[in-house]
Parts: sequence; C-alpha cells; structure tokens
Amino acid sequence: MDNRNATEEKPVQRSKSFSFKTQREVCTSCDKTVYPMERLVANNQIFHATCFCCKHCNAKLNLGTYAALAGEFYCKPHFQQLFKSKGNYDEGFGRKQHKELWSPKDSENLTKTA
Repeated sequence: MDNRNATEEKPVQRSKSFSFKTQREVCTSCDKTVYPMERLVANNQIFHATCFCCKHCNAKLNLGTYAALAGEFYCKPHFQQLFKSKGNYDEGFGRKQHKELWSPKDSENLTKTA
C-alpha cells in the first residue's frame, strides 16, 4: 500500500492579501487601457507611446523631445515658435496675458504712513 494515497491531500490555501488585481491605468489622451509595455509617463500623466503627440502639429513625442505648459504638450520647435511669436507664454499659446489678471491699484485707497 502506498502512503501517499492513504494520507488526505489538502488543497493549497493561498493568501487572500495577495491578488493579481492591479489598478487599471488609462491613457490621458485616448482614455483606453495602457499596458506596461506601451506606458509613457510625462508630467505625472500616463500615455500610450503612440498617443503622446504635439498639440500644434500632432508629431509623435518622446521624453526627450517635448515641452509642457499648463497641461499641454508641444514639440520643442513649436514650443519655441509659439513663445517667440508674441514674446510671452500667455499670448503665444492663446491665453489671456498674466498682467491682465492683476487687479488695478486704486490710488485713493493707498495711504502713506509718515
């Protein structure tokens, strides 16, 4: 008689704290699942390598060829071109100038203490 058959075989218990469930990562550009082999992270945003493109010309970008401003990604030539066109980051990229956001100073409300 074989001793292996005589003893009861117990099923292997696996730890319930260990699971294969991982957080699903989604591409910022296309909202589809990003798998580890195609994952690219720029400015704490996750992209597919093929979705990481210049906003101005849609050229494919990589971590060495992009410049970011206010959550938008540009190729370096277009980032420089848009900056140089108006001489500042706001007007060149279609936003209101920063100096217009400042409140005007009232000369009446200013008092000098002597």
